Amino acid sequence: MILLITGASHTGKTLLAQKILEKYKYPYFSIDHLKMGLIRSGNTDLTPEDDRELEAYMWPIIREMMKTAIENKQNLVVEGGYIPFDWKNDFTGEYVKEIQYYCLVMSEKYIKNHFSDIKYYANAVEQRVDDSWCTTNSILEENAYYRDMCKQHNCDYILIDESYCVDIEL
Repeated sequence: MILLITGASHTGKTLLAQKILEKYKYPYFSIDHLKMGLIRSGNTDLTPEDDRELEAYMWPIIREMMKTAIENKQNLVVEGGYIPFDWKNDFTGEYVKEIQYYCLVMSEKYIKNHFSDIKYYANAVEQRVDDSWCTTNSILEENAYYRDMCKQHNCDYILIDESYCVDIEL
């Protein structure tokens, strides 16, 4: 089984992947680690700010890793913000039935009421070097984008609205 976990920045993707690792012993693959490895190694001239270009560059690699894991009957959590909303188009039905997709989206109300918590828990699993760009407005805009794209592409999403309680039962 492949679990895809995506969503806006600061929605808890990495924390959820870590919880799944601890609870179910499913290994997880961080797309951010791949991104930084490609950038730091000089294998791309893209920068961390080139989000759409990075998605196009990395997705073929990630897609084929997922296929390999499925073919080998291995479980894997793939987490990160670089998963295209039309991801299903790259897989036949046999592969799709082995993939569960989760997109984490915070509501406007949640963001406005809990922004200090969002910032506080930003380093729950990974240490962010520079989080100064993270403002209420940037988080509102990014979450609205993910929600709208999920609706446009008919992707399910987990709405974080009243309180932060995200868990996946396998």
